[in-house]
Amino acid sequence: MVADLVIEKLVPGGLGLARTHEGVALVRGGLPGERVRARLERRKNHLEGEVLEVLESSPDREDPGLPPGSDLPLRYEAQLPVKEGFVRESLARVARVEAEVHPIRPSPAPLAYRTAAQFALHPLGGLAYRIPGSGELVRVQDDPLLVEPLREALRLLNTWPLVGLEEVALRGSLRTGEVQLGLVGGKARHFRKAAEGLVEAGIAGVWWGAADPRGRFRGPTRFLAGKETLLERYGELEVQVDVVSFTQVNPPAAAALYAEAAKLAGSGENALELYGGSGVLGFFLAKKYDRVTVTDLNRRSIEKGRADAARLGLTNVRFARANAREAARFGPAELVAVDPPRAGLAQETLAALVELKPEKIIYIACDPATWARDVARLAERGYRLEFVRPYDFFPYTHHVEVLSYLTKST
Repeated sequence: MVADLVIEKLVPGGLGLARTHEGVALVRGGLPGERVRARLERRKNHLEGEVLEVLESSPDREDPGLPPGSDLPLRYEAQLPVKEGFVRESLARVARVEAEVHPIRPSPAPLAYRTAAQFALHPLGGLAYRIPGSGELVRVQDDPLLVEPLREALRLLNTWPLVGLEEVALRGSLRTGEVQLGLVGGKARHFRKAAEGLVEAGIAGVWWGAADPRGRFRGPTRFLAGKETLLERYGELEVQVDVVSFTQVNPPAAAALYAEAAKLAGSGENALELYGGSGVLGFFLAKKYDRVTVTDLNRRSIEKGRADAARLGLTNVRFARANAREAARFGPAELVAVDPPRAGLAQETLAALVELKPEKIIYIACDPATWARDVARLAERGYRLEFVRPYDFFPYTHHVEVLSYLTKST
């Protein structure tokens, strides 16, 4: 069905909420206060769909040439209360826990903040973004959300004959201005000469990764040419990053969050970080804890973390390649820090965390709804939510990070 709607507000996930004579409708593409025409389908308890046309637009609507997936085309000052509202709503509706939500920390830069990006190869040549929720490709010549080194690399790659790949990824460094390229698909040996040519053309380093249904760079990877890693700055720390392993894509915003997390964590003897990647948060914690253990499943991240700890002289930080569900074997720990994927803490991980009985928990989340669910579960097990602050790592999208601090009730 097609209906004209007025968007009342945005809800977590970036969908606009409207009311019809048939019930609540959740639609993608509208902003608060806008009158829109939308195509709707019946779900179990509501209607859901997408905007076909904006009939009356918000005075705050702003689109500086945004790419697909940028679902919050508002002037930046208007984005922040919306994202803060996602956290407040999740806390009230999902966690049902009373706690003060501190004001959101904005991104240091609302544009030109992303140091990583992924592209499909368009059948007609050049790079493309996938439209979320569909297989449709949109060719991309520029993206104002990318830092300038990535925009330069995008312009270069749009002129390069890339054949036999499924997609490519970029990782840049604000510290050095360099960019790595990841080639996904085909066979590594087929791209060695192309990799050498790309390095000569200005790409700092080239990696290859096998196509894998589990996700990008989840299968075998090979380093092909140039620099194997880049240096990036997170606050006072310089750490290695690369295109084949995870690191936050907005380093100044992430550094601010890590610094506040370390301040909340205080001091002690033993700290444990789960889902720790290459240990950037662990390095922040190492200033006030005698021993910090960082765990992650990604072998490459663990290798980089160990090398960085040695280079930085952080002898009190150790790394272990392990599933977060094995947390209990790394105790005792007064503090446990977790930064799980969007799905939040698995039941087994939550059980292992509670078994450790840490006095303090730092929980960093990229999804307010699953974070709120886990906060409720921790509250049932004797933990009190002491601090909550949203952070904006991804301007012009609905995504919001949450920094929270919980303590064990006595």
